Amino acid sequence: MAKDKDRKTCGELWDEWKQFMWNPRTHELLGRTASSWGLILLFYLAFYTFLAGLFVLTMYVMLQTLDDYKPTHQDRLATPGMMIRPEGDSLEIIYNVEKTESWDMYVQALDKFLAPYNDTHQAETNKECTADHYFIQEDSGEVRNNPKRSCQFNRTILEDCSGMKDRYYGYHDGKPCILIKFNRVIGLLPGKDKQSPYVSCAAKNEDSDKIGELMYFPPNGTFNLMYYPYYGKKAQVNYSQPLVAVKFLNITPNADVNVECKINADNIGPGSERDNPSPRKQ
Repeated sequence: MAKDKDRKTCGELWDEWKQFMWNPRTHELLGRTASSWGLILLFYLAFYTFLAGLFVLTMYVMLQTLDDYKPTHQDRLATPGMMIRPEGDSLEIIYNVEKTESWDMYVQALDKFLAPYNDTHQAETNKECTADHYFIQEDSGEVRNNPKRSCQFNRTILEDCSGMKDRYYGYHDGKPCILIKFNRVIGLLPGKDKQSPYVSCAAKNEDSDKIGELMYFPPNGTFNLMYYPYYGKKAQVNYSQPLVAVKFLNITPNADVNVECKINADNIGPGSERDNPSPRKQ
């Protein structure tokens, strides 16, 4: 019976809740007077204003250290990433010679990719450079970050894989072309002693008898030194990345052929196997 008497009725609980929300006797709202609410709100306003100001200050200081033209801190990559065109799923190029629709997408992708390399466009935007020499431009003092010139990379250099002699890039007759480039790295000087880096491709051991003969364009699959160093996208707006084309002359049909391509240079280390293309022709 005593326990039943100690229990509060719904009316009493409702009265207590209303009094907590607003107590007319003490003039308290949610348990605080107006002055108490004013002080706590003033505290949080000052606290979060301080945090916001600290964040803005640190961001401002950090932004002052950044250069619009090149990274403030740049890790020298031992192995710049290598990419191929056309792009296939998981670096696989799969097509059937007899079915145009299976390889036409590769032809269109190469046409689109090579459009900026047209000789007329290159002549308008870039200059002819001295081959086999780095194209080093003054980048200090008053001329630092000034617009830099870029060397021409004409599409015709790729010869049989340029899309000019053969508009299908060899896909229609079982002699496909792939294009190789490696990622831009500001200030990178690949190669040594006037020895340009070059591409070499070979089949994995189990597919060595399937790959057949290869041809490289430019000859020997070289990335000429005149395209280096790279000064950054803002400083070198018209920069054209050099390319190497690889043409498979008699790759085995109706077979998976795992191909490993690598860039060879004294100051470029070996890359990852996941960067290697895997052509498949049917």
